[in-house]
Amino acid sequence: MPGAAVTIADLPAPAGLIPSRGCAPLHEDATDVRDDATTALSEVSDAWLVGRARELSAVGQNSDALGQRGTIREADGLLAEAQRRGEPRIVAQLLRHCAAMRLSTPGLAHGADPLLDELLTHSRRHGLLVLEADARALRGRRQLLASGEDNAISEVAWGLAMLEDELVPDTALGRRSWDRLLATALIDLGYVLTQLGVYEMAEVVMGRAHHRIRESGGPHEIAVHMMNRCRMLLGWGLRLERIGEDDEAGERFATASALAYAVEGPWQESLFPRLPDRTAWDQIPLLGAAHALAQPGPEHIERLQRLRSLDRAIHPREKIIVAIALSRCLMSADRRAEAVSVLAPSRAAGQDSRSHVTTDTSDPTLRISLAREYARLVEIDEPISDALGEYVLELETELWTMREARYSTLSSRLENARLNLRHDAITQQALQDPLTGLSNRRALDDRLDSLLGSAEAQPLSIALVDLDGFKEVNDRCSHAEGDDVLRVVATTLRDTLRVDDFVSRYGGDEFVVLLPVVALTDAESALQRTVEAIARLPKALSRGVTLSIGVVAMRAQESGAQVLARADAAMYQAKRGGGNQVATFAAAEDAQYPAGPSGPREQETWIPPQPH
Repeated sequence: MPGAAVTIADLPAPAGLIPSRGCAPLHEDATDVRDDATTALSEVSDAWLVGRARELSAVGQNSDALGQRGTIREADGLLAEAQRRGEPRIVAQLLRHCAAMRLSTPGLAHGADPLLDELLTHSRRHGLLVLEADARALRGRRQLLASGEDNAISEVAWGLAMLEDELVPDTALGRRSWDRLLATALIDLGYVLTQLGVYEMAEVVMGRAHHRIRESGGPHEIAVHMMNRCRMLLGWGLRLERIGEDDEAGERFATASALAYAVEGPWQESLFPRLPDRTAWDQIPLLGAAHALAQPGPEHIERLQRLRSLDRAIHPREKIIVAIALSRCLMSADRRAEAVSVLAPSRAAGQDSRSHVTTDTSDPTLRISLAREYARLVEIDEPISDALGEYVLELETELWTMREARYSTLSSRLENARLNLRHDAITQQALQDPLTGLSNRRALDDRLDSLLGSAEAQPLSIALVDLDGFKEVNDRCSHAEGDDVLRVVATTLRDTLRVDDFVSRYGGDEFVVLLPVVALTDAESALQRTVEAIARLPKALSRGVTLSIGVVAMRAQESGAQVLARADAAMYQAKRGGGNQVATFAAAEDAQYPAGPSGPREQETWIPPQPH
């Protein structure tokens, strides 16, 4: 409940799962997860892991410091379990949650750095574009926390460029889950844009997020999104006031107040801890402040005072907004001394870098709004000269001009990111199979020649993969469904093998896998896991196809055509054995495919193939 830390044990757990009670340590020591909790986690579904991580994120945002660290410990345990299973999309989502939770916890933001680096690498490796863009957004947020505004602009520009075009949903996730991920990435980008003061762009991005949330979001996602928009509008309104645009500021406050009313429905069904007999704006400081800023009056005073005193973590940015709103309401009741006293502690916290409640360095514009509000109240006792007033107005105008320059810089970097992505896309298309997204035959030839000529790639195993029963799929169903099967197989191949393994579409329903620095026996074991993964797929995805795989080890002085011919022969051996298996050649069988003067026997010293 708001006003008290919510423990992990208070939240529901699936049948058979022992509440962790913070059993899993922080990410750096995740190997020490208790045996009983690990055993229990192994019994839950992938969807449960992601859903529980969302719950923990919500609880952490409404807990004190101890509660926040407890939720992080449990989330790290979920991440360790996801990594053990190895499903790329689940791992990426857990990495995202663990990083975001640290960014929201005082004193732990630095711990997000390795997680964000891993998320960026992991999502890029597995072609998870939306999560890669989200990693950029969170890295931008981290840069702002470290006063790295210029780097934050670059990060958010890349994230925006990645999500500008109409994206093809990830069929392995399902449309609703994919929409949620896209909305989350857009919200995270909008959050950074808001902190940068680029409100116009933030509004557009959050509008896109609203479309996705409306289509596929649950109550919690809708509530979070509406509160983020409310926060953006309040910051925008306070900024407009500083340049004398009071009417426009009033419009922003009125819209924020309308959102504070509209959030009530989804809020009551969200994951946020709450009191069921009170409205959202009676429990969330930001929402209470929205009503007060739209129409300052004595009726808001008691509520805002209660919200300020909640015994839980309130973000420094929200403390400033609530303080300004309460001060204005007190002034409307002719309680000026109290209005001044409300602003003074927030100002002191912002000026004392050693204070544990110091304002967020990522949002200096709100600190300036706070200082302005305080100066306006003090001015009643100590009027400033007209000349000084003009100076302040000129200074604010200059700051607004600097904001415009920041907007221009972001626009320029966004255009550069677009151009770079288009160039990369054109280059990739020349080397990519358009149906599966894997490397094509041209890219395979280039990579195979490179590996055959590299001593560092030895031992090198080469596999040829063919689908069992694929012709029947095309005959029984349709070519469109056959294409879907090829995409599912391609994704499974890529996801079940190592990062360094090269997967390509060879043609038709055949694929080639290059496994550098992998001995033949190890390659056989790895590919057998892939065969089993395909066999376990739901029939709705695989249409019942299985894999026949032939794998061989590259021999000295062997050409690419020769090694692929041997892999093809091994694949047919798997077919003759009934399919759904991996085949390698015994020495006697391999001898009929000599590689050259060395014969089938492997030499102790590797010799590259001779140029033709």
